[in-house]
Amino acid sequence: MSTQAPLRVGVLVFDGVDELDAVGPWEVLASWARLSALHPDVLTFSADGGGVRCAKGLSLVPDTSTEDVGPLTVLLHPGGWGTRALMADEGHLAWVRAMRATTPLMTSVCTGSLVYAAAGLLAGRPATTHRSTLDELATADPSVLVDTESRFVDDGDVITAAGVCAGIDMALYLVARLESHDAAAAVRREIEYDPAPPV
Repeated sequence: MSTQAPLRVGVLVFDGVDELDAVGPWEVLASWARLSALHPDVLTFSADGGGVRCAKGLSLVPDTSTEDVGPLTVLLHPGGWGTRALMADEGHLAWVRAMRATTPLMTSVCTGSLVYAAAGLLAGRPATTHRSTLDELATADPSVLVDTESRFVDDGDVITAAGVCAGIDMALYLVARLESHDAAAAVRREIEYDPAPPV
């Protein structure tokens, strides 16, 4: 029997989260969980464990709360208009810093990286965000090396993705990084994701 800790991926949700920022990566990662012999645990959580209203009106009911989520291998912090309040929420920023201390891999999608910057996680590091908020990322922490071109930026223990659908690309990359390219390809086929745009 393996003594290695199981892979646990937590997707944070909050009022004002962009739907696809959270659900796009979750679809990739949940499909991976169904297909993989590694049997990763993929879950969603909110601050209090209660439901949230997303940026465009979708309601989500998470699996658990920040208090009860337990240790994670990967934390995924999505973006959306709700991140502006979180950037100014000292309790949330303290929680992000505490997660950084215990979570091997911190990831974000879209303006989730603005929260990481506000918490000091991106100081002196390369990172990206939605193309419309690149200046906000630079303002949140002027030491951030803002990448204006990449779909996602892997800086070892922190991965930031650009806007919205880039989170799907990052999640597939996570599958490749955590398991294999073949596993990522199997997930891409399972969800019929074709990254070549039709128009």
